Amino acid sequence: MTPALLLAHGAGGTVRANFSPLIPQLSRKRKVHAVDFPGSGTTPRATEPLELDDLADRLVAAADGEERFAVVGYSMGCAVAVRAARRHPERVTALVLTAGFARLDDRSRELNEQWRRLLDGDRAELARFLLPIALGEPFLRRMTAEQTAGLLELLALTIPPGTPEQVDLVLRTDLREELPSLTVPTLVIGTKHDRLIAPGTTRELADLIPGARWAELDSGHSPAVEAPAEWARLIEEFLDHTDTHV
Repeated sequence: MTPALLLAHGAGGTVRANFSPLIPQLSRKRKVHAVDFPGSGTTPRATEPLELDDLADRLVAAADGEERFAVVGYSMGCAVAVRAARRHPERVTALVLTAGFARLDDRSRELNEQWRRLLDGDRAELARFLLPIALGEPFLRRMTAEQTAGLLELLALTIPPGTPEQVDLVLRTDLREELPSLTVPTLVIGTKHDRLIAPGTTRELADLIPGARWAELDSGHSPAVEAPAEWARLIEEFLDHTDTHV
């Protein structure tokens, strides 16, 4: 039986925002499950700081009785996916980690700290900060003025209330000690024009995981917007390969 698939979204995102263009294609061969983390979607906001162990267990609980499954993580969701594999090694068959990090580099840390500070202020200002780091420069150059204005408005209106806690978790995350003992088949996907999580930081994540495969998307930090078909293709090809060895 083909293992199911779990989706772990990023900080300040939701399952719908980060994965919706991929789900129809990924659902053709395997059951897809996901959960919005605290403060995203309809999930209540946390009253205490978020922890990776809790998010990983929430994600696995969303598997809805599936015996085994692969996990696709995006940005912060990569750390959640890794922790799920560490806590449930008998159930996780493969990992696909996109635009992730073992630990933020100085530049990414500075941007995330600024993001956290701006969450307490004007949403329009926050959207103007987020847009040029959420999308790659080549994609931004192709957008019309009307498209840019519409996206800025959408960003300002759809920032999840739990974003502060999620960004705080990103700033605290450090997987460098646990990654070398990870044994699950893993594909790490870098985002070539990423200005939030530097491609070199994602490459470091891959280098710390024994036997991890590497691929790269011609996108910024928002592959669901910039390169959804290619992202889905990379995920499917890797999972098809690992399914034959489960």
